[in-house]
Amino acid sequence: MYTQARQFTKESSHDVFVIGLLKNGGLDTAASDLNEMLNGQIEELKKQGLLSSDKGELRSFYTFGQAKTATVYTIGLGDKKEVDAEVIRELAGKLGKKLKEDRVTDVAISLDAFLAADQTDASDIAFLIGEGLGLSTYEVVDYKEKSNKPEKHLEAVTLYTEASDDVAQSAVEGKAYAEGTNYARTLVNTPANLLTPTDLAEEAHKLSERYGFKLEVLEEEDMKRLGMGALLAVTAGSDQPAKMIVLTYQGTDKWENAIGLVGKGMTFDAGGVSLKPALGMHEMKMDMGGAGAVLGAMESIGQLKPAVNIVAVIPSAENMINGSALKPGDVIRAMTGKTIEIRNTDAEGRLILADGVAYARQLGVDYLVDVATLTGAVVVALGDYTTGAITNNDEWMQKVTEASETAGEWIWQLPSHKPYQKMLQTSNVADLNNAPGRAGGSITAGLFIGEFVENTPWVHLDIAGTAWQDKPSTNGPAGATGVMARTLTRLVVSHT
Repeated sequence: MYTQARQFTKESSHDVFVIGLLKNGGLDTAASDLNEMLNGQIEELKKQGLLSSDKGELRSFYTFGQAKTATVYTIGLGDKKEVDAEVIRELAGKLGKKLKEDRVTDVAISLDAFLAADQTDASDIAFLIGEGLGLSTYEVVDYKEKSNKPEKHLEAVTLYTEASDDVAQSAVEGKAYAEGTNYARTLVNTPANLLTPTDLAEEAHKLSERYGFKLEVLEEEDMKRLGMGALLAVTAGSDQPAKMIVLTYQGTDKWENAIGLVGKGMTFDAGGVSLKPALGMHEMKMDMGGAGAVLGAMESIGQLKPAVNIVAVIPSAENMINGSALKPGDVIRAMTGKTIEIRNTDAEGRLILADGVAYARQLGVDYLVDVATLTGAVVVALGDYTTGAITNNDEWMQKVTEASETAGEWIWQLPSHKPYQKMLQTSNVADLNNAPGRAGGSITAGLFIGEFVENTPWVHLDIAGTAWQDKPSTNGPAGATGVMARTLTRLVVSHT
């Protein structure tokens, strides 16, 4: 899909040619070549104010037979001092939406104006363009009898640059990050009747076949044998059997320095006996956003093939109500042997993750990251824009933070002082209380999972606010965001 070229000529044939316009800056080489073909008309249109260099402003004009490429888009880059990676990702997103709207299948982009703006190497710019185009052209699957989805899709992208870097390969890598995120989006957007724990296991099976991952799926009999009482207690209220899904990727000859990625796979959450309000419950199909992020990262990892060892663990279940459902006041025993008093059955994600992180440790990981749509409290604390984090290891937290910043997915570390930890030990009948109260709810929920990681360096990411957006953004439509798939991928790729 991605190729690169050095010189744009009259014979260069594309549906659209895209050039970037900097404030107080000249045209880059490819744009200058086109300007010469058009007898200086680009410069003239700029002077007349018909083309804009304001950040994100898109304009278009025709070459009227002066070049085989009939249509030209210009995109304003703004002031070069204000252009950074996030701006370029956003600009690529705006461009992708325009290409999708116009049903463009073959586009050429003059890269060097972006390069002059950001003052980084061409490979970085190409990566961001590949990622931004991939994210912004994602479509939500619908089930309408008549759908208005466009029949044409972007198929070919040519990057014109004088740089010697392999920009096409960098763009392909950016596209791999986007495709992992889009895969996560699709999983999270899927209705719960079409994505049960069994279906989620089947998705993992498809990934294993596509990329050669080792797959293990524990059934409920296996969970009983291993003592996974927390996961089994949550699934007791559903007719759908729970699954513990494990994908293993070995990128080095020796198994060492392995990362465990654990994703909450609650394919639907009614709250159990502590029933959720009806308003908004239809969105609880997104309660497997953590599992989506982990599987999305594995999609990207399968394409990129980094020299790193990974274990992806997804405890998956439904939180429903029947005569066998978990009840407030019940005492259950997790895989590690710790007992838990249930004060709220809607605090179920931390229960299945307790067994998930414990099993990941048993499989021999050296580092852990868990991702979960865990608490409404994190939305109150951080809104829809930032993911909350809890850790037991500052050095590992710093690596996760750096990965998130590079990916453009914000996280914020929450405190984990001893008084918060003591709140978990307020049960008179069990080792832990699964819901010690509203105060510090995101913190105590994360620290609950931390009770099961022992001394393994660990970061918990609460994506309850960031996994879903009610309105479209530059990088995607309303619905699932696929958040943290790119952060996890970046963390893995940078891990040595």
